[in-house]
Amino acid sequence: MNVTILNIGDELLIGQVVNTNAAQMSQMLTQAGMTVAGVFTIGDCAEDIRNYLHHCLAISDAVLMTGGLGPTKDDITKKTLCDFFGSELYENAEALENVRRIVASHGRELTETNRLQAWVPRCCTMINNVLGTAPCMWFETNDRPSKVVVSLPGVPFEMVNLMETEVVPRLQEHFAVGAIVNKNLLLHGIGESFLSDLIEPWELALPENIRLAYLPQPGLMKLRLTARGANSATLQRQISEAVSALYPIAGQYIMGEDAESLPELVAHAMAMSGRTLATAESCTGGNIAAKLTALTGASAYFRGGVVAYSNEVKESALGVRHETLVRHGAVSEATVREMAAGVRERLGADFAVATTGVAGPGGGTPEKPVGTVWIAVASAAGVTAELLHLTGRRAQIVERTCNAVFAALLRTVRE
Repeated sequence: MNVTILNIGDELLIGQVVNTNAAQMSQMLTQAGMTVAGVFTIGDCAEDIRNYLHHCLAISDAVLMTGGLGPTKDDITKKTLCDFFGSELYENAEALENVRRIVASHGRELTETNRLQAWVPRCCTMINNVLGTAPCMWFETNDRPSKVVVSLPGVPFEMVNLMETEVVPRLQEHFAVGAIVNKNLLLHGIGESFLSDLIEPWELALPENIRLAYLPQPGLMKLRLTARGANSATLQRQISEAVSALYPIAGQYIMGEDAESLPELVAHAMAMSGRTLATAESCTGGNIAAKLTALTGASAYFRGGVVAYSNEVKESALGVRHETLVRHGAVSEATVREMAAGVRERLGADFAVATTGVAGPGGGTPEKPVGTVWIAVASAAGVTAELLHLTGRRAQIVERTCNAVFAALLRTVRE
């Protein structure tokens, strides 16, 4: 079953608002076993809406639209859909009651403008939006079998709730969607082309109903296996067999399964081990700590972190020796080792990580060019350090450094 997504709004085209709806909707549809055939972003123009609707219906079984459902003059989606399906607007009693409830919950009186939200095309099935005043509308074409057009509000949390509770289940029932199983693998330490060459025989041997996608990120590689078929249990078995066959080939690079990021794997590893962690960051500027504390449950294992950008702070806050900095410099193996050991001791953690380097674009020297980074992991067994030679812009170097640190920490914790 193919679905197209049509996000409507001038604010999306000019970059005033980031179109997060497209990514969220694509993920939800894919997880539900549907194929996203295309994603289109257009402005608040009736002619464009009609033209793209015709195009989307020609290439897919269902079209999911967002935006343009407000009560103001620039919100034209509802009127355009009414014309497209040759219908008329009417005030839906259930939608009006929902509008009353929402308005009253904010301590306001219902206005005539508010009431306009309850007007929907007579030919649609109105789906109540319990989180907002703009109702969701479900249309079916006269084709055999019928195709579906769904118009959702553009407010992200309203859209997500409607997708989860109403739209996706209705689509699955209407189109009798088959089963789909996804499997994510996170790898570190090998580039996309090298990985492709390494696992080519394994990839060619995959069953025809399993697709493999390479999803590279700075310093990280994600492999996604997608199996489609009629029976979920069969697909699970196929995916499990494929993953088991991959480990003897590329197991040294596989950091974990069923996670979207290395910080998630770190959080799981720390929780399972019952150990604690501290961070000492220079060139990464607190990004490692930020990525960890963005995840629920970080307080159970994360003791704290120090962003020691200056040499003085490296000495006073982390205990790096003055003679170490004078002799070896801030970007050195000796310094990063003392940073990791110092923050581990001072914050009372079982593990600690540290970074120091030249993230650029300036600050590099012939001896230590931009992209020269030292990382370290400290534990009760001692301190290990690694020199990285990274490329890219500042943000990419920082991101690659973070992923290298997470990978090194995971290997240390597991050992």
